[in-house]
Amino acid sequence: MVTDTTAYLPQALVAELEIERVSLYVSIGAGEQRELDIAAEDYSSFYERLRQSGAVATTSQPSLGDFIDAWGPLLDAGLEIVSIHISAGISGTYDSALAARERLIAERRGGERVHVCDSRSACGGQGFLVVAAARAAARGAGVEAVLETQSRARESLRMWFAIDTLEFLRRGGRIGSAQAWLGSALQIKPILTLEEEITPVERVRTRRRAFERMVEFASELREQGNEAWVVQHIQDRETAERLIEACGSIFGSDPLFVSEVGPVIGSHVGPGLLGVGGIDPAILEG
Repeated sequence: MVTDTTAYLPQALVAELEIERVSLYVSIGAGEQRELDIAAEDYSSFYERLRQSGAVATTSQPSLGDFIDAWGPLLDAGLEIVSIHISAGISGTYDSALAARERLIAERRGGERVHVCDSRSACGGQGFLVVAAARAAARGAGVEAVLETQSRARESLRMWFAIDTLEFLRRGGRIGSAQAWLGSALQIKPILTLEEEITPVERVRTRRRAFERMVEFASELREQGNEAWVVQHIQDRETAERLIEACGSIFGSDPLFVSEVGPVIGSHVGPGLLGVGGIDPAILEG
């Protein structure tokens, strides 16, 4: 199982499910870094530089060589590969993966055994698909069943996230259909989702109300049977802990995972993000 760093899965889950990751890149000013080389404990330093610089942080997808380096040993071992990546609507990662696959086919290195999937999501949503597919593979499912599992997970997935401002999305050009909200951006706390591109859900006036709507959304998820849930945040562990407590009472279970969104996506949404989402747990259980 292969994904990219924008799934932001906890390291323990990555190790448990033997998930390989291909890194995207980020830079503020001079010097590009692999996201995989920025440890989670260093995120605070990165976000502080992002706040202070006033510059537009730039991000870029993995190269063809990055994908080939990740897939090569797996193909050499005779394995089939399912490689699930950030939405093609907001990143060139998926297209880069397809090009790498075609090169491996042309070089007769087993590229036809690579199955590239567009998650049409990112962060927690992408992570759900990866975990669901990896668990299916761990149960011994064949490649077609693994692909069907990730497809079912995507259809079940619902994910919301609240951010402090649209300014970072505007700077990076990833604002999608939330563009219409820019005129009132200083007076609102946007609640968004990702349906191939950034899509507006609603506007609220305060962070407190944004938190309340996240909790209400969790109740909707439970009513719909999407009781496998996750929480993600950027530089707001305290509020995330409150959301975990509230959602734990709603779902009567622990989250599948909790993680902080890293620099590549964080560059485009800014510090202060809070997100919650869910899928049907039966998809994870097989």
